[in-house]
Amino acid sequence: MNSAAASYLKRPIPLSIIFFCTLAFHGPLLLMKLPAHSFDANFHMSMASHYAQHWFDPWNKKALAGFSETTYPPLTHQWIAIFSHVVGLDYGFMIVQGIAIFLLPFAVYRFAKLWTDERAASYAALLSIFTGSLALLVYQDGQIGTTAATTLFLLAIPYLYQYIVWGKKQDLWLGVCICCTAAAAHHATLLFGMVFFIPPTLWIAVRDYRESHPEVSITKPVQRMGIFAGLSLAGMALVLLPYILIMMKNPINQVPIPHMSRSNFLLHPIWGLHYWLMPFSFVVLALPYIFYKGAERRLRPLLLGFYFALLFGLGGTTPLPRLLLGRAYEILTFERFTFWAVLLALPFVGMLAATLIDRFQMKAVAGIAVLAIGCGALAAAWNTYFPLLAAPIDVRPVVNFLNQGDHAKYRYMTLGFGNALSRVMCYSNAPSVDGEYNSGRTLPEMTKYGAGQLSSAKFYGSQGMESLAAMLKHADHYGLRYIFVHDAYYEPMLTFAGWRKIEDYNDGEVTVWTTIGIRAAYDIPSPLRPPLWQGIMWGTLPVGVSLLTIALAFMRWQKRKAFTDETQTDALAAGFPDCIDNLAHSPGPTVTPAA
Repeated sequence: MNSAAASYLKRPIPLSIIFFCTLAFHGPLLLMKLPAHSFDANFHMSMASHYAQHWFDPWNKKALAGFSETTYPPLTHQWIAIFSHVVGLDYGFMIVQGIAIFLLPFAVYRFAKLWTDERAASYAALLSIFTGSLALLVYQDGQIGTTAATTLFLLAIPYLYQYIVWGKKQDLWLGVCICCTAAAAHHATLLFGMVFFIPPTLWIAVRDYRESHPEVSITKPVQRMGIFAGLSLAGMALVLLPYILIMMKNPINQVPIPHMSRSNFLLHPIWGLHYWLMPFSFVVLALPYIFYKGAERRLRPLLLGFYFALLFGLGGTTPLPRLLLGRAYEILTFERFTFWAVLLALPFVGMLAATLIDRFQMKAVAGIAVLAIGCGALAAAWNTYFPLLAAPIDVRPVVNFLNQGDHAKYRYMTLGFGNALSRVMCYSNAPSVDGEYNSGRTLPEMTKYGAGQLSSAKFYGSQGMESLAAMLKHADHYGLRYIFVHDAYYEPMLTFAGWRKIEDYNDGEVTVWTTIGIRAAYDIPSPLRPPLWQGIMWGTLPVGVSLLTIALAFMRWQKRKAFTDETQTDALAAGFPDCIDNLAHSPGPTVTPAA
């Protein structure tokens, strides 16, 4: 290999190249609206469609006979709603999910730089594009809240580190604002995810402070930790106050709903393949190196964070998650823990990639590229080989039926629709007794049984069918007049309960059932309906803090750009082209200690 190519391999990958690699891999998939067919996508779009029509009223009448959307942080849904007025719900979802995807490599780069050099951090950022965990969360699970909040928290963590070490107020305010924005995107990431990232960061920040200030006690960094934590917690509590209040009034105490991510992967290896091996993808090959490299003193906290996230990602394979989480174990799904474990592993993977490239040069580059892109492509297409998602259902005839005449005066239900039930909610005017948001359920016909959606009742065994039977028994109470069936399995039960078929669509693929003696639906009084002041808070603070964060980040970027331009001009005047070349690969000016 010639010296020029060898020299190039010794340098960090420019962030612009990483951005274009993200665009090349994920851009076409977003344009094809592949995430719109993921499991939770329709649910998130149905939440967004409510904000698009009722921005300051979080009480959603279309699902679950009425529930409060303050039970789920609103930021991603509100931004989808904003974009939907211009490009529609589908592409609004693509834009918000795309922003999280494109920001993630930059977040990984900045987080990895806390632990390793710039070159290894750039490798970690590049490889984050192709992780199986990201692809599964985006293209199969549709967990936009997890991807958005995790990316934002990763962006905030380096500012926490910088404030502790150097005490710059600009790091404090930007870090706090990003934390509040992340909390407004997803609550589970705040409550259960950051415990793996923040303690290692605090440890390394105190260690680096002591190395740069050996003559000073650690009182100062501890004070800075307290200031950052106090402001962040106060800001997040204010932004999420309606969520906190409704959780205090109505904590989740329904019968647990089973989820395969809680399985013992040793007893059910097929779920271990889906929820562990595929998300880890190429990171699995780096596990020996991670534990070997993590033995170094500086990297031990990062290794511990990764190790515990790894254990939690194994779900019910070990007793640790159940012991530590208690009741929350039955509520959470555990694929998100694997995502966090992969992100914590990426600094190590970046170091391994740098070591391999130093030794094998272009052979290592080719091998790593083929492995990473292949794993990412396989994970993005995983539903083809491990089909958990059914083919999309054409719900337009159902929506047209519900929006005709006085049909919207009554509630409806779907059977066999899967996640397409939320698709109906996005575009119909009629309310439903069913819904995909398990934590929003309050009807006793649902909360007393260990089943999820009525639409998928048969998949929950006797619990699901008993829940469905209870709802059919009380159809008149809820104004339930129409049932749309996409699975003939339910037809004998409906016939026995006194329902009859009146229409069919798509060559009999969907049938419409009704019964007699059903009065028009009425609003069911609920003490959980948020008052007006909470609706105003919910409609202003989450989006407001995100706009403030964007403004602060832009101002910081402008300041950095001005510094870079000035440095380049000085370098040209002095005749130092090498200095300019180095700046092209630098994330910005070096932060100097505060006086």
